[in-house]
Amino acid sequence: MAISPITTEEFECFRRLIYDHAGISLVPEKKVMVASRLAKRLDHYGLSLYGDYYQLVVGRDNPQEFQVMVNILTTNETYFFREPKHFEYFRDEILRPWRGNSFRVWSAASSTGEEAYSLAMVMSEHLRSQQWEIFASDLSTKVLDVARNGVYTMDRLEHMDPRFLEKYCLKGVRAQSGFFRVDKNIRSRVTFSQVNLMSPLPVNLGLFDVIFLRNVLIYFDQETKKHVVERLATALKPGGYFFVSHSESLHRVTDHLRMLKPSIYRKI
Repeated sequence: MAISPITTEEFECFRRLIYDHAGISLVPEKKVMVASRLAKRLDHYGLSLYGDYYQLVVGRDNPQEFQVMVNILTTNETYFFREPKHFEYFRDEILRPWRGNSFRVWSAASSTGEEAYSLAMVMSEHLRSQQWEIFASDLSTKVLDVARNGVYTMDRLEHMDPRFLEKYCLKGVRAQSGFFRVDKNIRSRVTFSQVNLMSPLPVNLGLFDVIFLRNVLIYFDQETKKHVVERLATALKPGGYFFVSHSESLHRVTDHLRMLKPSIYRKI
């Protein structure tokens, strides 16, 4: 069955839906992307109109489809040691001088897990047998399943130190050639969980020494940025560090975090 092009009204329905649920603001230029990503679901149900799929998503007969739609529209590309300068700062300015009993990091938009495992490798190098852990979260259940499995293609490794590949990853052979899996000792240090940053934080979340919230704020409007950042800042220890992407800024977003250098902040 041929799928009709998405109309402006249909796009607006999905735009409002994902904004209300996840705070993501889809600009009109994303109309083609939305149509392309959702087309497979229309085909799956034998639908020709995006409006009919919207009614299916918000209806009661297929409750799981709403999460499928969220997974499709919120999945973003990532890779190991993205924005390497952040990991250098994390290693040199935070981990090396750290003296304490337990170190906790939150990867707050972890996608398929590359950021969380990159942090874990650096922490393993410098904290070794000390008590440390990473909590990693995302809105998409699909990417969290990938993250927990910890299996990736070799092309995700452009910025990884070859030493880390040898020490913390298991290369696939024969049928698994071209893939690698993060070592179980590293995987055991990372807990993955679904968290909607627009909602109240999970109870018993605890406080963190460092929070990474990178490549997320670019999808939010100013008001949503403020709500999300200030909500996450409540989970940061006094003096804790808060990282955003190099393409993002917290200028006029919050008074609770002081900029140390572009994209790196500290809780006052």
